[in-house]
Amino acid sequence: MVISRFIAILILVIPGIIACYGFLKMKSSTFEYFADLGNDSIIPHFKWLPFIGGFIMFALGIGFIGGWIFFRDRKHNYVAPRFKKKRPRPNV
Repeated sequence: MVISRFIAILILVIPGIIACYGFLKMKSSTFEYFADLGNDSIIPHFKWLPFIGGFIMFALGIGFIGGWIFFRDRKHNYVAPRFKKKRPRPNV
């Protein structure tokens, strides 16, 4: 029982760490661009590849955690009526 709960926590922590790392990559590339704007000796270039990679990691991590919470709440019937599973109509 303890090992299964530990594995469940790891399944949620790993996407959270990925999302945090992606956010840090986006923040770093934005900060470096604006920091280079004040330096007259160089031409500042925005680092698009780390920014897009960070955005993808951030979106995937947040999407996984959000999806997990949504499906857990749907299973426990905590969601609004429009998000509940549709039941098929009986044919009369």
